[in-house]
Formats: sequence, C-alpha cells, structure tokens
Amino acid sequence: MTGRLEGKVAVITGGASGMGQATVLRFLAEGARVVLADLNQETGAATMDLIADRGAGDRATFLAGDVADESHIEALVALAVERFGRLDCMFNNAGIGGAIGSIMETDVDDWEYSFAVLVRSVFLGMKHAGRVMRAQGEGGSIISTASIAGLTGGGGPHAYSAAKSAVINLSRSVATEMAHHSVRVNAIAPGAIITPLMHSGHAKKTEEMAHKITPWPRLGVGDDIANMALYLASDESEYVTGQVLVVDGGASALGPRMWDNRPGSAVMRRTGITRGSTGLGNDIRDV
Repeated sequence: MTGRLEGKVAVITGGASGMGQATVLRFLAEGARVVLADLNQETGAATMDLIADRGAGDRATFLAGDVADESHIEALVALAVERFGRLDCMFNNAGIGGAIGSIMETDVDDWEYSFAVLVRSVFLGMKHAGRVMRAQGEGGSIISTASIAGLTGGGGPHAYSAAKSAVINLSRSVATEMAHHSVRVNAIAPGAIITPLMHSGHAKKTEEMAHKITPWPRLGVGDDIANMALYLASDESEYVTGQVLVVDGGASALGPRMWDNRPGSAVMRRTGITRGSTGLGNDIRDV
C-alpha cells in the first residue's frame, strides 16, 4: 500500500519544530519527499537526525534561512526542483509570536518584523511556488498557517492577530487566481497547539491557559495540524480551495479570550518582540 503523498514533493517552512516538524515527519511517512526550512540551524540538524533514524534521510533535505528574505524562498523552491525534480506542495508555516503589548507602546520595528515573518514570507511562498506549479501544469497545493487569532479579536497580540488575518484574506484572494492553474490555496487556523512557539519555555502555565479556552478534553499537538496539512496536500482535497480550515478543539466556537487587552492586565504591562523557536531569543520589557 502506497502512502497518500507518494511521488509528491513538498517545501515546509518552520519545519524544525512544533507543527512544522510534525508535518515533515507525517509527509515523509506518507511517501513524500520534503525540503524543510528553518532559521534555527540547531533544531534543523536535530530534525534531520530524527528523519535519518526513521530511514527517510534520502527523501529529505534541510536549508537554513530567513523566510522573510525573498532569495531564501527562491532557493527553497529551486532546491526542491533540483533535488527532487518537481514541487507539489508549499506549506508556508514558519512563524513567531511577534510584537506584544499595548498598541500605544509597540515599536514600529517590532511591528514590521512581525509582518515580515508572518505575512511577507507567505506572499513569497505563494509567488515562487506558484510559478513552478504553473509551469509544471499539473496543479498543486499551497497551504499557509493562519490562526484563530486572525478570525476575531482576543485571540492574540495586535500584530499577530492582524498578520494572521492578512494570511487568511491573502489565501482566499490568491486562490481565485491560482484556481485557473489547478493550484489549491488554503489556510489552516490552529487554536492553542502546544508547541515550543506556543509555550516559549512555560509549558505548564500555557497548558493551564489553553485548557480554559479549549472545550475539547485534550489540548492540540503538532500532529493535529499535520493531519490537516496532509489532507490539503493530498489529492483528497482536489476540490477544496480558498478555505480556512480551523483546528482548535472548539476554542473559536466557545469564543477565545486568549489575550487580555484590558488596561492594567499583565500583557498590557509589557511590550517588545517574541521570536518563538528561531533561536534568536525574545526582547520583552516592562512599560
């Protein structure tokens, strides 16, 4: 029995930890060949070791770099074609927490950095993967990680929420163009998925918060997103495009209040930038 992605080639950004790593491993298990990208070279090397241990080292390769840099995205797409002969799926998954705190205290450079990583990278992935898929003439799938924070207020910090809303609308808009080339364009909107990016080293506290806003008995993990990405990358989703598929254990149905924007709250007393699992560290200060 062949895997659901047998013969397909995917590029997965943010592929060295959390949801991205889970998706890399799931795609490989389903027969795909994968180019994984991440800014964090240490976790990238560790992921490649894990892949080798599972006997799939010949079907994966890693390239470190900044997804906000157009030359890096071009290089990822080119590497997929050069190493594996084609490109069938582009998963724009890399992300950070981004700028936090009061809008009145947010530094413009932190805002710009947030949008560069969370939105510009998605645009670049769509642009360069779309060109290859159009030229191949066999369709394809472009998937981007959004968030329930992009669906409503209260789901995340201001910059993060705005950026994820942009990812959602961009996916819908680009879907109307790429449909003419049989390329599907969709977004996944995770809820509170317990990953290094989500908990930033404070797993217990994060899990307690997540349980309060998630009706489902257990919390989400990277494999939950990998399962949805697998569906969108496979031929089973051939008639699904321009959609936002929510994977949140019912959090958005309950009405997420994951981020307390009231004056005087703990999150409003701090500002700065969070860089997730990139290895670059955070820069948070009290106001």
